[in-house]
Amino acid sequence: MMRKYLNGKRLFFIITLVFAVWMLFIDDFNVFHRLSLNKKINSLEEQKEYYRKEIKRDSALIKTLKNNPDSMERYAREKYLMKKKDEDIFLIIDESED
Repeated sequence: MMRKYLNGKRLFFIITLVFAVWMLFIDDFNVFHRLSLNKKINSLEEQKEYYRKEIKRDSALIKTLKNNPDSMERYAREKYLMKKKDEDIFLIIDESED
């Protein structure tokens, strides 16, 4: 009687079904885990591209600041609100942008 249920096609189907269930749900690297890892990889690739652009922009800024004292002074005034001794600084805040 057991031979009747375990002929070639049914045995192949059962083994394939068990393998598919194992790979989809039970294995350490199941489909859901792989999907979450792929999502994380895509996110990290986007971050990597963003930081490469930022590094390129900052490198160009550093090169400009090192080679041009006027640009260094302008950057210090705008970014850090530095001033000369005989100067006054007026900050204009646009409240409509909030």
